[in-house]
Formats: sequence, C-alpha cells, structure tokens
Amino acid sequence: MQQSTDPAAKPTSRKRFLTVAALALMLVPLLAGCIRVQVSMGVSANDRVTGQVVAAAIPANEADKGPQLTPPSSLEDKIRVQEYKKDGYVGSQAFFSDLSFGDVAQLGSMYAEGSGSFQITLKRSGDTVTLDGKADLKTVPTQGADVQVSIAFPARVGTTNGTRDGDSRVSWTLPAGEVSTMRAEVNYADPSTRSFAGWAGIMAGLALGVAIVVGAMAWMARNRAPIKRAPAAKAPVMKTPVTKSPASKQADNRNPKNTTK
Repeated sequence: MQQSTDPAAKPTSRKRFLTVAALALMLVPLLAGCIRVQVSMGVSANDRVTGQVVAAAIPANEADKGPQLTPPSSLEDKIRVQEYKKDGYVGSQAFFSDLSFGDVAQLGSMYAEGSGSFQITLKRSGDTVTLDGKADLKTVPTQGADVQVSIAFPARVGTTNGTRDGDSRVSWTLPAGEVSTMRAEVNYADPSTRSFAGWAGIMAGLALGVAIVVGAMAWMARNRAPIKRAPAAKAPVMKTPVTKSPASKQADNRNPKNTTK
C-alpha cells in the first residue's frame, strides 16, 4: 500500500503544555513493528525525580542502531545516555537523577520522532501529589510491543488505576493499539512547608538562646554593681538633768535675776 504524502496527515505539533511538570516521550518509530519503551521513575520526599528511559526496537538490519535519545542541553549534566541491547532490541537508555518537576518536562525533547505519544504529569496541591498519564498507542502494532511504566513514591500510594507492586510503587503495562490512562495519588509533606517549619524552629531556638544570654548578662551586671548601704541611724543622746546644790539654790534666791520666771 502506498503511504500517504499529505502533510496534513502528520502531527502539527509534538509539544504539549503541562501544568506543573510532565514527562512527554515520543514513542520510537515502527521499524520492524516491534518496539520497547520502558519508563521507570522514583520521586523523593523533596520532590526530586530519578529514573531511566529505554527506547528500543527490533533492528531492521545489522547497521540499525535503533532510536537514539539525546539529552537537552540544559540537562546534560543530569542525564547520561548509553547504548541499549537486550532481548533482540537495540536502541538507547537514558539515566537521569536529581531532576525537579520542571526538569522532567524537558525529557520529551530527547527523541523527536515517533508514532504515538506518551505523557505523564506530576502535580502537587498542598501535601497531595497526583500522577496523571495518557498513552496514545493507537498507531502502534499490537504484535511485539512492550510499553511499561513504573513509578515509586516516598509514601504509600492512596489511590491508583495501576498495579500495586508494593505500598509505594505502581506500574502499568500499556497495550498497543489503544489509548490508556494512568493515575495515582499519594500524600506526603510539601518540602517547602518542611523547610519553613525547620527555619521557624531554628529561629525560635536562636531567639530563646539570645533571650537566655541577655538575661544572664543582665543578672551578672546587676550582681556586680556596688551595693549602696543606707547610713546608720544615730543613737539618741540622753541629757542628764543638772542637780543644783543647796548653796546654788540659796544664791538663786538671793539673786532673783537667776530665777526663771
């Protein structure tokens, strides 16, 4: 069958706007009808993302190296790409670490060619993190397709439509020829809130320490100041009455001027 050359049949845009953070990977070309796309991610309690992406296919010939992933220039120091060969598939494998939710959105530019789309969105609202994903594999042949997604969180997954591989890990095996959705919800503390609480505790400790030091200095200054003593009270002077002799009394009688009126 002759393939259509109508430009309108090609996707006009391969970029999608994602609200908070997203992983958008274009699936590998349908080389021999068999593809392998494996996405594995782990989200830390600090909202940092580590994981790997495999993009591979059954080679058409010996020179075929399969799909090649290329890290975006802004993430070259956080993404390492190596050759992938396993189970007859060839391609590339990208390892990434310490990505923010914003960095994850750029992973979609690692491979621009494809037939189908795969998207994962991570959103935080308070202490709740929600994963929403959609895989449009309608153009992927059902035979030989291997598309898997797994993600681990730092806390128990509350609700999900995937397969639980433990309290905090969920996986999906996505069927070719269909449109699949992925969803998971988990609750753990917002790292920005934890940081604020930590700084608040440190500041409270510093304030308490300063208050103690200032109080101690005031106490020491008070005890080192010279003590002013009140002057001693003077004892009252007792006057001794003068007893006049009989001769003095007679003299007073003879001299009226000496007599007190």
